[in-house]
Amino acid sequence: MATLFPDRSPSYHKGVEKCAVVMLGAFRVVIDGRTVPGEAWKRTKAAGLVKILALAEGHRLHRDVVADLLWPDLSAQAAASNLRKAMHFARAALGSSDAIQARGDLLVLLPDAEVSIDAERFEADGRVALASSAGLAETIALYRGDLLPDDRFAVWAEDPRDRLRTLYLRLLKAAARWDEVVKAEPTDEDAHRAIMVRALEAGDRQGAIRQFERLRRRLRADLGVGPGAATVAVYEEAIAEDSRRAENRTRVTLARALIALNSGDLIEATSYARRARELAMEANLGREIGEASAVLAIAANMQDRWPEVFEAEFVEFTRHDSARSGYILDAQLCLAEFCLCGPDGHRNIARQVTRLRTIAERAGSVRGQAIADLLLGEAALFSGELGDARSLLQSALELHRRAGAPAGEIVTLQRLAEVDLAQDRPEEAARAASRALAAAASTWLEPHLVVRLYGVLAEAARSPAQAVRIIERADAALAGRNVCPPCSMGYQVAAARNYALAGKLDAARRRLANAEQLAGMWPGGPWHAALWEARAVLRRAEGHEDQATALFREAAASFAELGRRQDEQRCLTRAAQRSPMTIGKSLAG
Repeated sequence: MATLFPDRSPSYHKGVEKCAVVMLGAFRVVIDGRTVPGEAWKRTKAAGLVKILALAEGHRLHRDVVADLLWPDLSAQAAASNLRKAMHFARAALGSSDAIQARGDLLVLLPDAEVSIDAERFEADGRVALASSAGLAETIALYRGDLLPDDRFAVWAEDPRDRLRTLYLRLLKAAARWDEVVKAEPTDEDAHRAIMVRALEAGDRQGAIRQFERLRRRLRADLGVGPGAATVAVYEEAIAEDSRRAENRTRVTLARALIALNSGDLIEATSYARRARELAMEANLGREIGEASAVLAIAANMQDRWPEVFEAEFVEFTRHDSARSGYILDAQLCLAEFCLCGPDGHRNIARQVTRLRTIAERAGSVRGQAIADLLLGEAALFSGELGDARSLLQSALELHRRAGAPAGEIVTLQRLAEVDLAQDRPEEAARAASRALAAAASTWLEPHLVVRLYGVLAEAARSPAQAVRIIERADAALAGRNVCPPCSMGYQVAAARNYALAGKLDAARRRLANAEQLAGMWPGGPWHAALWEARAVLRRAEGHEDQATALFREAAASFAELGRRQDEQRCLTRAAQRSPMTIGKSLAG
């Protein structure tokens, strides 16, 4: 073995009696009372081998399964060769030639030693504690953090991590440790409601009201999600002695609108949302004005009435160029973006907005003109008319700044960055997207804006490898945060393509599956064409050249039907290419 792996010959000792593997909150191995130093795991695949076997039932797994988990994109022969090397370095790190044994086709971790795994103990004790309702506190204390946090993106760690985290939350609930549940899972409605009930029982009505507000902000009315009926009932009890306060009446009415929306009663949802907006406007509650307007827009879209509702809202509220009307128009932005990518493409909306631009100009509405120029600029970008797109978007940017409309300004910067990408100016695109990202978190439409900007940053990367690093940082930043599903479409497509171009094919397939699931929100349109293109990039990376060519042509035809000439031409160019090395960066709109 020493001749095969010339780093240096390991210093083995006779055998291991006891081994403890720590996996919750960190990774650490203790052999016979001696902690294996961190530098011993510089070979990450050797550490991965130990982690996979530690998680496996009986600490053993078929060698082909291990190889596929660690090197899913290599041939069986190449993966087997890498596995032999990983076994060597894992044995060296653990200090024993018997640390990982091959018994037939099975690889076994320390079969002759007493092995303890903290994750394994936590899971076993946790199930017993839940069944008996005894020892809850002691078992909860075993959970020192999520499983293998440094392996956040490892496919083989996902299921056990989710399973253990779910068990941890169940234990916290069984122990009525509601504050810790909310800390671990900020959107857990049961925990928020239990804290509200606890506050009411203690005579702390304001505490219950504050807790409801924390939950409401987490669930995001502008995403069509809100507290359920049981939680709203507790809130109504909390405000019973002070129900005349405008913000209380507004929020309970808005909550009822969301309950109706999620139950499919769109007429009742619209009625409650209109009343909530009236109350919010009387009390000058900007965020609630926007949230109620978003619910109205969502309900209208579910009834296939959004364009006419948008026009009516636009005409009415451009007459009042105030901060309050700005929240109403901002609330329409996400639906406008959604419809620009609808099955009919962008041309119908462009014609509608051309009329609305004249109305806004006559009314002297800076905000209305800004939104109109933004939408017209987007339509020009999608049509490949890049000069017109830049001019209109620059106008929209200046108008949004004059109107003090940060959300519109950020969307405009995103689209200007996409114009830069289309004109092969990735550095300018990255600068524009980075400026916008810094400001996006402070706006009330943050769940819609941030994920879109990360998608642009991935597209602007200098290489697929850099794009993957950006995506992984973005995943970490977005973890645990509410994100608008339609607005995340570009990010998921960009992730799928760049993982494929970087040779991380298993990750590319998972990202593509995520994007395909999201695409079900549209019955057709450019995102479906973008998926054909992403599939083509993946097939080419897998070595299926004929399939890739056919998929690129399918994408080109779909883009052509939608009037997206530049996207069509890019796909046709790629269809004519034969070498994976010639694949460039892509932009689906």
